[in-house]
This record gives sequence, C-alpha cells and structure tokens, in this order.
Amino acid sequence: MYRARYNKSRTTSRRWQIGAVVGVAVVITGVGLGVASAAEATPTVNCPQLTALPAVPAQAQAEVQRNLELLNTQIAEADNRLRTSVGQGGANFVQNAILGPLKDKRFATINRIETAIGRNAAKPDLNAEGLSTCSLNQDGGSSAQQPVDVPSTGDNAGGGDNAGGAAVPTVNCPSVDNLPAVPAQAQAEVQRNLELLNTQIAEADNRLRTSVGQGGANFIQNAILGPLKDKRFATINRIETAIGRNAAKPDLNAEGLSTCSLNENGGNGEGGENGEGGEAPAEQPTEVPGAGGEGDGAAGGGNVALPTVNCPSVDNLPAVPAQAQAEVDRNLALLDTQIAEANNRIASSVGQGGPNFIRNAILGPLEDKRFATINRIETAIGRNAAKPDLDAEGLAPCDLRQ
Repeated sequence: MYRARYNKSRTTSRRWQIGAVVGVAVVITGVGLGVASAAEATPTVNCPQLTALPAVPAQAQAEVQRNLELLNTQIAEADNRLRTSVGQGGANFVQNAILGPLKDKRFATINRIETAIGRNAAKPDLNAEGLSTCSLNQDGGSSAQQPVDVPSTGDNAGGGDNAGGAAVPTVNCPSVDNLPAVPAQAQAEVQRNLELLNTQIAEADNRLRTSVGQGGANFIQNAILGPLKDKRFATINRIETAIGRNAAKPDLNAEGLSTCSLNENGGNGEGGENGEGGEAPAEQPTEVPGAGGEGDGAAGGGNVALPTVNCPSVDNLPAVPAQAQAEVDRNLALLDTQIAEANNRIASSVGQGGPNFIRNAILGPLEDKRFATINRIETAIGRNAAKPDLDAEGLAPCDLRQ
C-alpha cells in the first residue's frame, strides 16, 4: 500500500513538471512571436504621383478621372498583396510578383490618360515610364494616394461646352425635294434614306456642340462638314439607285445637294427659317411621292395578290433524343424563318429582274438554305441515336403559291 501511494505521487509530480515546462515554452514562444511581429511591419508601396496634368478637354475628363482613380485602386491591391503574402517566395518575390506587375499596370494607365487627352487636344507626355515605377515603404505606413482632381479647360467649370456663351453654329443642308414618283417597291428604302439625311444633320450638330474650341481654323470643315458631305452624297446616291431598280434612274444632283454650310448664329428651332435668334436647322422632308397619283401605291396601281412560297413540311422526324431536342427545335424554327424571309423578298422585289428572277434570286437560295438546315437536323439526331434520312434533297425545293 505504501509503495503504491509513493509511485502515484511521484507520477503526479512528474506530470506537473512536464505541464509547467510546456506552459513556459508556449509563453516564451508567444512573446517571441509578438516581438517579431512588432519589429517587422509589413511594407507598403510608395508610388510617385501624377500631378503634371494639363488642362483636360471636357470630352476626356470622365475617362481621365476613371484612370486616375484606377491608379489608387492598383496601389490598394498591391498593398493588400503585400499583407497577404508575407513569407512567400524568395528574396525577389515582392519585386517579381508585386512591384513588377504594378509598374506595367501603371504604365498602361498613364498611357491611356495621355491618349484620352490627345483625342481632343495636343497629346501630352506625362512621363509614364518614370511615374510607373514604385518602391516600398519598408516600415509600413499609408501609401500616398493619387490626386484624382481633373483640371478642366477654361475657367467656367460646369459652364457647358461653350465657354464664351456665343451661339454654337448648326449645319445648313439643302433639302432633297426633287424626288420623282417613287415605285412602291422602292418607297420604304427611299424613306429610310431620307430619314438618314436628318440623322446625319443631327449628328453633325451634336458634334459641333461637343467640339467647341477643338482643332485649328479648318477643324469644322475637315472633321464635320467634309465627312457630312461624303455621307450625304452616298445616301442620295442610294435613293437614286433604289428608284432606278424599278423605274428610270433619276439624277437628284447628289453632288450639289450633299454640300452643307453653317448657320453661324446657331439654330434654336424657333421663328422658322429667318426668325429672330438665328436660323432654325432645316429638316429633310421624308414624305415619299408615290407612283400612280392618288392610287393606293400597290405595285402596278392595282390590288394584284403577290405569290408566296409553298414548301413541304419536315414531318417525318423520328423520336428525338433529349440531348438533340433544342438544336432540332432551333432548326425547325429556322425553316419557318427562311420561308418568311423568302415571302418578304417576293413582296419587296415586285417588278425586279426578268421572268426567272424569283427562281434564281429567291427559290434557288431558299432551297440551298433548307437543304443545309434539314441536314443539320439529321446530324443533331445522329450524335445520340441512329442518324435518320429525312430526305433533305426532296424536302428542300419550294414552289410558288400563286
């Protein structure tokens, strides 16, 4: 009995000794780690600031500001990477994995700022090469933030595009009002192009408003009126061509009607052509004179019914595997779309070509499209089951329902 108690006491004492040693070791280790952490602050990036911005044109200010803010985002991302990668890699880890990529990002961002400004003013040299390289704040601390204020052109912040308050000119284009009677088949195309002439005027007026002060003495002529003339010439030519497909091709004087001048006092849309406050920009009339006087504009002046295509149905499908169902449904729907497109082409091409026009220009291409589509249906089924023969050759041709 005595020996047992003695052994038990000695064992308990030994356990206490071991526990005390472990506890002391943990405390010492924890203290050591704390000292190490306190002594080794995580570094942060130290990047030069882009402060040499010139006056930035209004059109470029939003893009420049986005890129200035992006420089701060890149700094924050690099600082976060430094914090989360302590102890990773070798001696060159920070340079290769953080500072090097940061330099490339900053170089590209500063280049974008130069390019944005250069679209509407002289392109500056902001020293992207020198400003893209960052170093480290070895003792930690906050990284310096890139200022994101954008210096504007002129002194009237928020004063709009026209700093001096002078009226912005508008374009003054001659109307295409010498249209002959337009065949029914060409009326939709002619009207689209007449409306396009108005769209081109509106776009030119908007460009005049948003580019005040840009370029030199010939900026408006070279960048706005010149391109507008080319667009109008092409549009008026398309009108002539559309009419000429179904009647005698007119000469609308595209060369003379394509040239626009400026309403120097601007156009405010008030007071008509010669009203006070400047001339109102004239809009191109878009009414299309129909062929056949007061008739209903139908082809030939009558109410002749147009033919439609008559195609055989693909109704011999086998059971379709689930994996192919969607593709098969798409191609069946495409067959209907092809029929609708062919009917639309027939309606919009009345009177075109010779006796074989519909066969060569509509039914022939339709047959080729249907053959390819039915083949795709066979192939889709054949990927997951026995490939069927749906008789693409026989189902592809269509005739006319007169």
